[in-house]
Amino acid sequence: MPAIIPTTALLALSNVFMTFAWYAHLKNLAGRPWYIAALASWGIALFEYLLQVPANRIGYTELSLGELKILQEVITLAVFVPFAVLYMRQPLKLDFLWAALCIVGAVYFIFRS
Repeated sequence: MPAIIPTTALLALSNVFMTFAWYAHLKNLAGRPWYIAALASWGIALFEYLLQVPANRIGYTELSLGELKILQEVITLAVFVPFAVLYMRQPLKLDFLWAALCIVGAVYFIFRS
């Protein structure tokens, strides 16, 4: 199996945890002190790192560091937009499309060689 497959799957799962760790407290713990939100986020982030570190180790066997980073950014946007719209109830904006097009350009330049 090519390394990009498990790498992408693990990075996608890690990004779900990362996105919740970074942003869900804004909705769920808004009335709590910041340090409670920080502790909860750190607890969630542990699971993100347990997936992200092996993903990058696997990916680095076949991908360059730049390719790994751009892959991470593509996955981050793909996870963040549904999270923002569905979970955080943010409006779907055309800006998400423009951001995605910029990422497509980054993918082209990093993977073209």
